[in-house]
Amino acid sequence: MSLQSQAHLAYLALERLIVTLKLKPGTLVTERQLLELANHGRTPVREAIQKLAWQGLIEVRPRVGLQISRIRPDDRVHVMQTRQQLEPLAAALVAEHASTEARQVISDCRQLMQDCAGRGDLEGFLVADKMFDEVMEEACPNRYLTAALAPLQTHARRIWFASASPEKMKGSVARHVKVMRAIETADPAGAAASMSQLMDYLADA
Repeated sequence: MSLQSQAHLAYLALERLIVTLKLKPGTLVTERQLLELANHGRTPVREAIQKLAWQGLIEVRPRVGLQISRIRPDDRVHVMQTRQQLEPLAAALVAEHASTEARQVISDCRQLMQDCAGRGDLEGFLVADKMFDEVMEEACPNRYLTAALAPLQTHARRIWFASASPEKMKGSVARHVKVMRAIETADPAGAAASMSQLMDYLADA
């Protein structure tokens, strides 16, 4: 396995702990603790920490150490304001340009989300949602758009999980499914409209 793929796995492991609040907002952590939690080597974990710091989930504080970023009162509003503008464009571009392989991965994510909704698996849903975001990022031809969206999506997952419930998950999954089906059938207008509906739901939920 390459160092790059190890770094990505370390990132996914730590991101999941932050998003699901197992690493609580405001907590001070050491690199050694994150090494143990990620279960990867020093170099991949350092790369993961750098990415999480760039995304605003970890703060590197000189002479203090690493701190899991707090959730501020206005974060939810600001994150969703931005996503409401950008996500529909990304969905339309992916619906137009995605490869057959990418559409199949999105179909797999759709099934996984529906399975999680059926059994009330909130953490499983977040894993599927991260998979969906990553295949969208890979399939979208506008790299400036995906660079802007990636940190917002991670912050949104953490904020959502803080007040999550099986009912909220079912509502989110139902709207995700509409987006995914539009992308699978190469319907840019339908994907944009469905994504707008999803973002509006998440902003209000």
